[in-house]
Amino acid sequence: MPHPSPPPRHVLVTGAARGIGRAIAAGFVAAGERVTVLGRTPSSAERAKAELGAAHAVAADVTDAAALERALTHAAEQAGPVAVLVNNAGGAETAPLARSDVDTLRRMMALNVEPVLVAARAVVPGMKAAGGGRIVSVASTAGLKGYAYVGAYCAAKHAVVGLTRALALELAATGITVNAVCPGFTDTDLVGSAIDGLEAKTGRDRAALLTEFTRHNPMGRLVRPEEVADAVLWLAGAGAGAVTGQAVAVAGGEL
Repeated sequence: MPHPSPPPRHVLVTGAARGIGRAIAAGFVAAGERVTVLGRTPSSAERAKAELGAAHAVAADVTDAAALERALTHAAEQAGPVAVLVNNAGGAETAPLARSDVDTLRRMMALNVEPVLVAARAVVPGMKAAGGGRIVSVASTAGLKGYAYVGAYCAAKHAVVGLTRALALELAATGITVNAVCPGFTDTDLVGSAIDGLEAKTGRDRAALLTEFTRHNPMGRLVRPEEVADAVLWLAGAGAGAVTGQAVAVAGGEL
C-alpha cells in the first residue's frame, strides 16, 4: 500500500506580498502546505492571500518587534504552531561612505537582521515541542561578499548569515534546521525600482543599467524569484534534514 502523505505544515513567510517572498509563498501553496503570508499592511497581506490561495494572512512592520511578535502569535492561533519560518522581509539602501552614517546602519540592521531574531524567538518553542522545524532566511550574495555603495546593507546581510550559523549550532540537537539562501540580483520589482531610480538620476540608458546588475552573474541574467523559492522549498523539505547552518548561494556561479 502507498504511504499516506504527511499532513500539511504551517508555513509562515514574511514579506510575502511581492517579489521573492511571493514566489516562496506560492511554492509552498502549490506543495500543499498551510501557508500564512505576512505583509507590511493588512491590505497587502490579504491581497497576497487571495491571489496565492494561501490559508491565512497577518500584517506587521517587521522593524517593530512588538508588532511582529503579535502577528506571529496571531498566526499560531489561527493555524497552529509554525513548522516552517521563512524570514524574507528586507530591503537595501544605497549610499557612498560619505553619506552612510550610524543611522543608516541601524536602519539596515532593524529591517534585515532584527526581525530574524525576533521571529526565531517566537517560533522555536513551538518547533521544539513538535520535535523539529525549519527556519530559512533570505539573505543575499551581499551576505557573502562585498559590493560598493551598499556597505550598511552588506553588513546587515553578513549578520543574517552569522546569526543563521550560530542558531543552527544552538538548535542542532532539537530537530530544527536553520539555513539561509543568498540570491544574487533577482528579477523583482525591487531591482526594477532601483534601475528606475538610477535611470532618473543619471540619465543612462535602461539597458546599460540592467547590464550593470547582470554582469555579476556569469550566466549573464537576473535570477528568477522561482529559482530562489525552489532552494527554500528544498531546505524546508525532509530530504534536507541534515543540512543546517548553510548559506546557499543562488547566483548563477557568482560565488
